[in-house]
Amino acid sequence: QEQLSESGGGLVQAGDSLRLSCAASGRTFSRYAMGWFRQSSGKEREFVGAIGWSGGTTYYADSLKDRITISRDNAKNMVYLQMDGLVPAATAAYFCASTLRWNPYSGSYVSPESWDHWGQGTQVTVSS
Repeated sequence: QEQLSESGGGLVQAGDSLRLSCAASGRTFSRYAMGWFRQSSGKEREFVGAIGWSGGTTYYADSLKDRITISRDNAKNMVYLQMDGLVPAATAAYFCASTLRWNPYSGSYVSPESWDHWGQGTQVTVSS
């Protein structure tokens, strides 16, 4: 079973950039689509973005697509979330997720239920 571990969170100021990393265990990483979600206090987990097996296709939440970039390095079993121009509303715990049930045409990837494995999350706090 694949295990995921996020890192790179912290306290930043509005306007700063931050890159989150997610390390995956296992030898079949390249078979998994990878996603990022976030959850702020009292709110439901929210889709941030996703990337397909090879890294050739990415999908972003409309409200975030101008500020984020997702990439992956299959040789290192890593996926990254680059966030630029951070705003206080971005304050949340950020989670990476993986799934073998990848069907981007359905749009179901925006739902947490479509993802099978989750990391423990990394906190991002943006001060104004």
